[in-house]
Amino acid sequence: HSGRFLAADIGTPRRMEHVLLGKTVQHTKLAESAGVQGRVCLSITVYKRIADAFEFEDHQSKDGKRKYKLVIDNLTEDELGEYELFKLDGTRRKQASAVLFDRGIAEMVQQIENLVDGIEPLASLLPAPVLNLLVESAADRHIPPDFVEPTVVFVNFIGLPEIVDLAMPGEEKAITRTFSQAFALINAAVEARGGVLKKITYHLSGSDIVIYFGAPTAHSNDTERAVEAAMAIRDAVMSLKVPRVAMQIPKVVCQIGINVGAAFAAEIGEPRGRREYNVLGDTVNIAARLMNRAEPNQILLTGKAHERVQEKFEFDFLGEVSLKGKAALTPIYALKGKRSQE
Repeated sequence: HSGRFLAADIGTPRRMEHVLLGKTVQHTKLAESAGVQGRVCLSITVYKRIADAFEFEDHQSKDGKRKYKLVIDNLTEDELGEYELFKLDGTRRKQASAVLFDRGIAEMVQQIENLVDGIEPLASLLPAPVLNLLVESAADRHIPPDFVEPTVVFVNFIGLPEIVDLAMPGEEKAITRTFSQAFALINAAVEARGGVLKKITYHLSGSDIVIYFGAPTAHSNDTERAVEAAMAIRDAVMSLKVPRVAMQIPKVVCQIGINVGAAFAAEIGEPRGRREYNVLGDTVNIAARLMNRAEPNQILLTGKAHERVQEKFEFDFLGEVSLKGKAALTPIYALKGKRSQE
């Protein structure tokens, strides 16, 4: 999809995220969701811009409410152009530049300071535990993969991202400032309990925030820490002071899903190219699907997560439900609060 959107850096100098906000982003997500495996799916807006450049076939969303176009892959090798795939290994290393050693000490120090000044702002875009891993594995240019058992928390932050398109001139700053404050509070709740706020992604409604406890740093009570962080996040969202936008105050809520289980933690990408540390597996997918089932400001846990913290928190059992991709029914629990200490 293509259109107007708001790009912003949110958070604090300690931890920041670069986000895109607005309906254009949501429509792009809808086009992706309506797509077909191995095909390129376009919104009608994009199709109209390049209708003469490719061949297309009609397509629509599963509910039949939105129309799309699928690109027909009939391009020849000449039209695609030449390309080469290759892998860099230890025998093909770029030789270190000797430019620093040809200069005086004062110039060397100044150049090092300039490099640090350029790199330092980028460090805030990575969670501190992941950044520490990168530093520790700098010589190998690779973070060793690992099988872990994290507690995964998915938070859908709804309200502010959708209101961007209604903003009057100048109101975008208030939206960005509020989003930044919310992100800072959420990250503080996670970091204070030893977790990692991995990233913000884009959902069909709102923005997803992915959080890990137990990867890359594990604790004996990671699930308990995750539940406490989720409660703090919900409280922060519910108490957030939302600005008036387009003569209305948007309703801001969150949905939270928590799951625990086996996962694969690894750095994806090329050692000398674009890389990203991530936690992969069914455990992550189930947490995301549980989030989708949550009511506004509700925290849902799977049976396995509930089992680990049932002595310290109170829950309502909501029954066994069918989740996408799971043959067996999944028991789910809604968090009520912390048990009173008598």
